[in-house]
Amino acid sequence: MEEGEALTRLVFQLAVILAAAKISGEVCERFLKMPAVLGELAAGIIIGPFALGGFDFPAVGSLFEHVAEGGAQEAFSIPVSESLWSIAQVGSIVLLFLAGLETDLRQFLRYARPATVVAVGGVAFPFVFGVWLTVAFNYAESFTDVEALFVGALLTATSIGITVRVLGDLRRLGTPEGVTILGAAVLDDVIGILILTIVVGLGDSGELSVGSAGIVAVKTLGFWIALTGLALLFRSQISALLQRFQVSGASLALALALAFLAAGLAESFGLAMIIGAFSIGLALSGTELAHRIDEPLRAVYAALVPIFFVVMGMLVDVSSLGGVWGFGLVITAAAVVGKVGGSGLPALLVGFNRRGAWRVGVGMLPRGEIALIMAGIGISSGVLGQDLYGVAIMMTVATTALAPPILALSFRTESPGVRAGSESPDV
Repeated sequence: MEEGEALTRLVFQLAVILAAAKISGEVCERFLKMPAVLGELAAGIIIGPFALGGFDFPAVGSLFEHVAEGGAQEAFSIPVSESLWSIAQVGSIVLLFLAGLETDLRQFLRYARPATVVAVGGVAFPFVFGVWLTVAFNYAESFTDVEALFVGALLTATSIGITVRVLGDLRRLGTPEGVTILGAAVLDDVIGILILTIVVGLGDSGELSVGSAGIVAVKTLGFWIALTGLALLFRSQISALLQRFQVSGASLALALALAFLAAGLAESFGLAMIIGAFSIGLALSGTELAHRIDEPLRAVYAALVPIFFVVMGMLVDVSSLGGVWGFGLVITAAAVVGKVGGSGLPALLVGFNRRGAWRVGVGMLPRGEIALIMAGIGISSGVLGQDLYGVAIMMTVATTALAPPILALSFRTESPGVRAGSESPDV
């Protein structure tokens, strides 16, 4: 395909993707009372190369042909063009940069202890379930196989965006449960993506080596701590410097440049790009710069992030799910039990009563955009095949759909979620 023709096709693809994303998101939010991300994901499945996008239409041809077979695309293991995939990844960077900016750093630090206890349980239980079940259903030969470890890592994810959206709508984000959920969700994702980074780093050997895992972990943690620490140390100076520019949109453009720079550095050190973007966003949260760029950044978010979710949906080959429905249901059940129980039971140890622990557990349930990002990393790196990617999508959709109504129901009563005689969990 010539360069001009490829560019024309890409422009048409973006037009269709944005239209499908917004229409499906509107249907989900307005009529189904579900997060728009589910509509965007469904839109991707419907218009993708394995469904309508693969059909040849008169005078148009196939808009989203399956390009990952043979030729130059053979090494690129996803069924959409590399250009479209790259634009989608830019959307994921914007998504996590904004998530970091919206995190209340002071509250996060204040509730660090209960959030850490909840986060550890919310990672450990789902991870063990995922690894064990992958081996038990013969999708991996041993507990140290990369496939088993990757499925375990996927189950550790918690959607910051969806949880914050639901708690914000309920006006419960500032409650002890809300702040603990937010802090634990952030820690869950950092730990989960660090595990993911280690697993992807072991992908070449195909099995776990304690020495190589340790090296990857030290390098990964060292870079993340250094990046986040430096950004926090100079956050005021960065904010002041970027606000001195008077050209229209300069503050937003330079903040995004910083997020892209951090994402690129993270990738070069073996981390996922989104970790770098989130770290910069977290460091700048609460600054004058964050308030200044919030509204224009949301406009960028509205244009780019839906492309990411729709493209994630396009990676699903529904026809290949026939043989994995059973495993998908089992993994979904394990994802629910592992996260609700793994997060809820530790919450009882840090001052929550049973009602509060239930709220915390359910609030940690949705996987949403974080699991999609992790699954996308898996399939693009060749660690996940179409079957396990389909299982990941099933689990993500189910947990994301279940969490909002259950969480809303748990807050219908005004009864406190902490034990009698205490206004907050142990901090």
